[in-house]
Formats: sequence, structure tokens, C-alpha cells
Amino acid sequence: MAAAESQPRIALLIDADNAPADLIDEILTELSTLGVINIRRAYGNWTKPGLSGWQRRLLEFAIRPMQQFDYSKGKNASDMAMTVDAMELLYTERPDAYGIVSSDADFTPLVMHLRAKGAAVYGFGAERTPKPFVNACSRFLYLEALAEGSTEPDADTGGVPSASAPDAERAASGEAPAPAPLRGGHRVRVPTSQLRQDTTLMNLLRDAVSATQDESGWAKVGAVGTQISNKASFDARNYGYASLSKLLAAIEDFEFRDEGTPRVSVRRRRSGGAG
Repeated sequence: MAAAESQPRIALLIDADNAPADLIDEILTELSTLGVINIRRAYGNWTKPGLSGWQRRLLEFAIRPMQQFDYSKGKNASDMAMTVDAMELLYTERPDAYGIVSSDADFTPLVMHLRAKGAAVYGFGAERTPKPFVNACSRFLYLEALAEGSTEPDADTGGVPSASAPDAERAASGEAPAPAPLRGGHRVRVPTSQLRQDTTLMNLLRDAVSATQDESGWAKVGAVGTQISNKASFDARNYGYASLSKLLAAIEDFEFRDEGTPRVSVRRRRSGGAG
């Protein structure tokens, strides 16, 4: 009991009109690595036939359905109801973090407010999700990447930011990473040449290594991941890589030490890196 209570408490809020029911298992698995999901709610007009696929999932994963009728034709009111509940929870239950499942940019002001009040926000949405919403989150994971089920074991924890990590400045460009393309329904890893040409990504990774390195230039990958999560919305799987370590290795700008252990570290290659 004490161990569970010490973990970050997460409130999962789902915009059912803009989220696939068949990925809720993967979303819950992802969030469960970050804390205890003690609040689970899905919002929608459940009288609509288009949401019928959610019924079994709601029962299976103990998600509370929140009914919201449409007040005007062609416009659902679920997003407003979800926003109101998120604000109420912020000042009553005070969760440490939120999971927001939606591809709707209308939630951007909400996410910014939650983060300003000290709560981490983990976003889940389709690749079509507008960049302002993606950038506002502590971390945003594309559902297409999550569907791949990339669960390769890795010693580092760099891809999983702490739910209590403080907010900080965005990356200099303010842009989220471009997702890796899909081919035949599978996530394609962004090739080394393309990764090295991504100035935003290279600066983000190099700056994080520089900020966390010791006197010999070595930085623990876990610390690098935490530093990145404090600065920008980032997940290596959006590039097609299962972990931060694998992404760093693919870039070929870093050398590794203690690979395969929790102490895995990286530093810039002495012979010169990408330009």
C-alpha cells in the first residue's frame, strides 16, 4: 500500500470522439510505467453509434464513461466537459500528472495551464495532431507509434520522463519532432542521414548531453532523457526507435560506455560529430 501511494498519481482523460478504443490497452500500459492511474474517464455522447466500440473497453479497463450530449448539430461538447473536469480535478484530487488522449488542438490551453500548475501532461494522439498541442505536453506519443508495440528491453530509462519533472523552456525551435513514416502499416526507423540533418533534434540531444555530462564528458542516458523531458515534448518511438539509447546509437554522433546496464552513458565522439 505504501509503495503504491508513493508513486505519482495520474488522471487519464479520454476524448472518445478523437481516440481509438482498440489502443486503450497500450495507452494504459504506457502510463502505468509512470505512476498509478487512479482516475480513468472517457468523454463522449454515448448515444452515438460511432462510439459503440468503446463499451467493452470501458468495462474491461474500469474506465468511467462521462456522458455529454451535443448541444448543437455537428459540434460535440465533450471537449468542454473534459476541460471542466480536468480543472476541477486539479484543485480537488490534485493528481501529479494527466494523461490526455485526443488529437484535438483545442486542449492546448488546458495542457499549458496544467503544466504551469506543476502537473506533468502525457499526450496521446494521431500524427495529424496539430503541433501546438504536441509541443505543449510534457511528452507526446503518436498512437501510430504506440500501435507498433515497441517493447524491446533496454537498460536506460531515458525515454520515460518523471511525472514530477519541473517545466522548463522549450527547445529553441519550439517544434515537435516529425514522426517516422509508416510503410505497410509498420513504423519505419528514420535513417541516420535524415536524423543528422534534423537540426532541432541534434541540438536537443547534444545540449542534453552537454548539460548532464561529468568532467570526462560522459552523461548517463537516464539523466539525458530527464533533461530532455524537462525541455521539450519528446519520445524516441516517434522516430521509430524503441528507446533513447537506440536513437542515440543510430545518430552515430555519440560513443557509449556500460552498455546493457542501468549505468549506460554517452558522450560526443572525440573525432568530430555531425555537422
